[in-house]
Amino acid sequence: MIGLAPLLRFARAALLAAAWSAISGPAHAASVAFEPPSENERRRAIGNLFEEPETIRPLFQPSDDFAPITLPGRGDWLNYHRETGQTFDEFRESGANRPDEYRKVIYLLPLGEFPEDDAPPLELLRAYAAAFFQLEVRVIPAYHPHGLEFGPRNNESTGRRQLHSASILAWLQKRLPPDAYCLLGVTMEDLYPSPSWNFVFGQASLDERVGVYSFARYDPAFFGRERRAAWRDTALRRGCKVLAHETAHLFGLPHCIYFNCVVNGANHLDESDAQPLHACPVCLRKLRLGAGFDPVRRYEQLRAFYRGQRWYEDADWVERQLARVATRTAADEKP
Repeated sequence: MIGLAPLLRFARAALLAAAWSAISGPAHAASVAFEPPSENERRRAIGNLFEEPETIRPLFQPSDDFAPITLPGRGDWLNYHRETGQTFDEFRESGANRPDEYRKVIYLLPLGEFPEDDAPPLELLRAYAAAFFQLEVRVIPAYHPHGLEFGPRNNESTGRRQLHSASILAWLQKRLPPDAYCLLGVTMEDLYPSPSWNFVFGQASLDERVGVYSFARYDPAFFGRERRAAWRDTALRRGCKVLAHETAHLFGLPHCIYFNCVVNGANHLDESDAQPLHACPVCLRKLRLGAGFDPVRRYEQLRAFYRGQRWYEDADWVERQLARVATRTAADEKP
């Protein structure tokens, strides 16, 4: 669901996907050849697990719960964007930002209205981010921009109002709290990163530790469609996914090309919806190094969150990961 804009280095900016370099759409985008990594390449991307404590090594080992990435379908992200991936060792050597004793809070800043009947609950998004990254997450008072602020335009395809995401990033950079690891603007307005783009779900500036993303297109009413009974639950799930993905970019993770993963790029909602909420072994290991969390405690808190939302399949998935650790621990404790 999240991708890089053409001609922008990942070290400078990341764009969430479902955006094309021309408003005319994918029919005019040149396809690229993507070859899924081999099993050896995937294992090499995970890195040397003997560097990890023995009790948690199983959490980073491939299993049936981590499906390898496959050839992209027509219109999918990797069919149009050339990405080489990043191994764990490359991430460790990249010098990416990390929280420290002074900068360790993730801030969420609502931009504009967040009506209860239309928007994902901010408290649930906050709780999910806190469990996923194992950092304190705070929601700060909303900012209501002037009608002419942030380069508004009407999208040619939808006729809907959009805000210029790059302008929002520049504004956020000046408001980064002293104890912030990062500041993320969240909005119900649609976004565009430059005049030649149709739209974008979100954008982040890694060096400045700020990002912005929109929930507008996660609501079927945005496209004039009927809201079905479960639309609110679907919108929350999509919101949690984009929150995890975008914040992972701010930890220095580019798109994952090794497994089906929450850090995969995507060009459209169907592709995004098909991707999991979880991080694959490569990206989980990167996030553990970046955020410094206990992966067992993290999984326990994610399991509790999923159960609270009745996302039972996700809770069962987490339960299987914890069972891998429990089996190893029990074996180690035998006389």
